[in-house]
Amino acid sequence: MKPNIVVSSLDMDRLEALLDALPAAQAQAQQALLQELSRADVVEPEGMPPHVATMNSRVRFVLDKDPVEHDMVLSYPRDMAGAADRLSILTPVGSALLGLETGKSIAWTRPDGAAFTVKLLEVVYQPERAGELHR
Repeated sequence: MKPNIVVSSLDMDRLEALLDALPAAQAQAQQALLQELSRADVVEPEGMPPHVATMNSRVRFVLDKDPVEHDMVLSYPRDMAGAADRLSILTPVGSALLGLETGKSIAWTRPDGAAFTVKLLEVVYQPERAGELHR
């Protein structure tokens, strides 16, 4: 069973527009994110809980039982160019992290069918928590 997730109405609108514009070659990423969004509780940006991974949040997370912590910004594809610390929402890990609360884990499947688990350790920075409600 997957944990509950929370997505802001602003992120939901932008992600739906992104998904509508994706080429057929990205159908698998599109389906995975659509499924995740379909089970989200949608809140206004000012009502976003402070420890939830939203778009443009800097998050620390681990994959499976790997002790290596990752520190990345959950990003739209247009913001990825030249930034090694950015994680696209269209990647399996990006889609899995969206809406997840600190301390929660979620099992996910990669495009090749292999399963993995991602655990959100910390939301280092969240735009909504910082008062950037319409970034």
